Amino acid sequence: MNLRLGVNIDHVATLRQARGGHEPEPVAAALLAQSAGAQGITVHLRSDRRHIQDRDLRVLKEVLAIPLNVECAATPEALEAIVPFRPSWVTLVPESREELTTQGGLDAIFLQGMLRPVIRELRSADIRVSLFVDPVLDQVKMAAKLEADAVELNTGTYSDLPMDSDATLELGRIRDAARLGSRLGLRLLAGHGLNLQNVGPIAAISEIEELNIGHSLIGRAVLVGLERSVEEMLAAMAEARP
Repeated sequence: MNLRLGVNIDHVATLRQARGGHEPEPVAAALLAQSAGAQGITVHLRSDRRHIQDRDLRVLKEVLAIPLNVECAATPEALEAIVPFRPSWVTLVPESREELTTQGGLDAIFLQGMLRPVIRELRSADIRVSLFVDPVLDQVKMAAKLEADAVELNTGTYSDLPMDSDATLELGRIRDAARLGSRLGLRLLAGHGLNLQNVGPIAAISEIEELNIGHSLIGRAVLVGLERSVEEMLAAMAEARP
């Protein structure tokens, strides 16, 4: 199975919103990532619209030739904004106005009563649904029980480990969660905090179909350009894939 790269362009929009103008253009960044070989584009439509705007969803849906994945909170307001654009995927994530970025995975067990109708509504609109969860077996089981199409395993704890530390335990948790998800018929994605230095061991997990990476790619793009940044990541992923 070829490992796909989904490029998160949120922080291109963060730069745009910092000045309140029109540049840099997130849609242009998405097209550059696409031309460099990315197999998907991810954006997070937050309730406070701190970076990606509704207009961005509309234009991205019109121009992209690769799947669009929209992250959002599992709220009626988010669905009302997103469903009319019919993205290929919606990834349900926890969301807090106080956080700088998503902190931890969705608690699908605790929130199952709220998630069930949201997943049903999205799937009835022919939108595939992924749940962003920590690599915990019970969370993966609940995602399958709720009839999500996929889980995106949170690699944040792994990514935050010091470079010289032993990552065996955390990698084992991710690997076990991926294997369980595959057995349960879920599609497997992973992401959060991945970069050129730590992506290899995650890319080597054969059950994982796609990595969603944003911050490190956009940060690297400031130095070398977005197309080269994407190409470097694709090469690192391919090298690590068994």
